Amino acid sequence: MKIAPRLLALAFVAATAAAPMPASAAERIGTFEKWEVVTFEEGGATGCYVMSRPEKEEGNYTQRDPAAVFVTHRPAQGAVGVVSISAGYPYDETKPVLVEIGGTTFNLFARGDTAWADDADDPKLVAAMKNGNDMIVRGTSARGTDTRDTYSLIGFTRAYDAATSACGL
Repeated sequence: MKIAPRLLALAFVAATAAAPMPASAAERIGTFEKWEVVTFEEGGATGCYVMSRPEKEEGNYTQRDPAAVFVTHRPAQGAVGVVSISAGYPYDETKPVLVEIGGTTFNLFARGDTAWADDADDPKLVAAMKNGNDMIVRGTSARGTDTRDTYSLIGFTRAYDAATSACGL
C-alpha cells in the first residue's frame, strides 16, 4: 500500500474543504448531476478531482462537518483514480470504513477524518462507482458514533471521464 500519494491527496482535500482556493489555483469545470469536476494547479502540475456530497446522512451525532467523496488524479505524481472519503468527523482508525455498491463491499482504512482505499482497490472501487446507482458509506467516529451516508452515483461516469480528459489521461 502506497500511503505517500494518499497523504498528499489528504492534504489537498483538507485544504480545499477548509478554505476557498484562489480562482487561479482551482477551477470548477463542470457539474454532472450530483458530481462536480475541478482542476487545480499544484507545484506547476495540473491535477483533477470529482467530488460529491451525501444525499442522505444517518447517525446519532450532534455536530458534524460536511462529508464528501473525492476521486483524484495527480498525473505528475503517478496517482490516478485515488478514492477518498471525508467523514466530517475524525474516524475511529481501528475500524474499517465500509463502502457498499451494488452488493459489493469495500474495506477502506482511516486516517483522521478521511478514509482511503488500498491502491489495488482504487480501480475496482472506481469501476463499481461507474456501474452503480448509489454508494453507502458506513463509518465509526473516534467517539464511537456509527454513521451511514448514501451518495448518488448518477453522473459519476461522465464526471470521472471529464476529469480524466482535463488531466490529459
